[in-house]
Amino acid sequence: MNRPTESLPALEIALAEKLRALLSSIRWLSEVQVIGNPAEFQRAFDFCVRFHMPRGREIELWADCRAEPRPSQFPAVASERDFDQGATKRVRLRVLAAPHISPRMAEVCESHGWSWFDLAGNCRISVPGVLHLERTGNAPVHTPPRHNANLGTQEAGRVVRALLTPCFAGNRWTQRSMQMNCNPGVSLGLVNKVVRYLRDEAFIESLPDGGFRLSDPVPLLHAWRDAYRFDHHERHGYFTLLQSRQLREALGKLDAFTGGSAAYAAFSAADFQAPHVRQAKTWLYVARHELDRFAEIVQAKPVDSGENLVVLVPSDNGVFYFRDAPDSHEHLLRCTNLVQTYVDLWHSGGRGEEAAEALLEQRLKPAWRAIDHNV
Repeated sequence: MNRPTESLPALEIALAEKLRALLSSIRWLSEVQVIGNPAEFQRAFDFCVRFHMPRGREIELWADCRAEPRPSQFPAVASERDFDQGATKRVRLRVLAAPHISPRMAEVCESHGWSWFDLAGNCRISVPGVLHLERTGNAPVHTPPRHNANLGTQEAGRVVRALLTPCFAGNRWTQRSMQMNCNPGVSLGLVNKVVRYLRDEAFIESLPDGGFRLSDPVPLLHAWRDAYRFDHHERHGYFTLLQSRQLREALGKLDAFTGGSAAYAAFSAADFQAPHVRQAKTWLYVARHELDRFAEIVQAKPVDSGENLVVLVPSDNGVFYFRDAPDSHEHLLRCTNLVQTYVDLWHSGGRGEEAAEALLEQRLKPAWRAIDHNV
């Protein structure tokens, strides 16, 4: 026996009406009906929306309502809300409903095969081979929960950079070991704040014997990329007459003198790590206190136009964390590590986004898959 819709709590009524409105906007759907939860599912879901396709096929969307859904809690919810299609000819789909669905929450839903929608009308409702309704960008009608960490800060970036660096991606971390590994250093309180946020967002997972490990590297990389403030680095143009081998050798000497305060960056780092986009200019990170030495060694002069060297003075020396040695090239300047190269490319303009995606596909994803296979 169906539970009357009117007996639903206020939030569920509002969400049910929003889902009805979203589906009713599709003219060729018929008989959109909101019903309570049939006894066969023991009230595991909050309500159901049923409708018919033009050729008579019946679809049921089973909604689980959450006031403030958290990505870290969703796998347990998904396993509890599993059901067997059984002998019914109806197509049944699980849907997460909430006042506000964050981009990360939407991503987690989709990875588990759930559809979703919120009160603003943002949604992704997908019935494979039958229906796909997707709307994003509507302003929240409900104030979303405040995040307790900002991945765009330098300190948070140091934690994320360490987590994502491929050779560390399979590590079992404690908050203390993470603090000790961040360079430049960060406070234990900051590590605690970032780790709690990353756990809530399901980017990391807690381990049975204590500690945590990275669980979802690509979405975390994307989240850091979107929060990253590339514009905080100072950009300077230089010109040098040194070319090709001479320039590479001079930059190799710079590496020896600066002790890790210089690196190939962006397009030039990618030339060694995952060649994809041709770039005539040489891109570098050079710490402010090494600018004069850099100019002397590579015989470069600052210019307002016509530069062939793009020098970025970093706002945070974390960009030099775990620099990458170019393969089969001795005595050369090192590159920024792969994740740093990726985020810098994404924000460098030109064909930077294309080059970043090539780096992700050719180097980062294979490295992370290899670590997951061995853990």
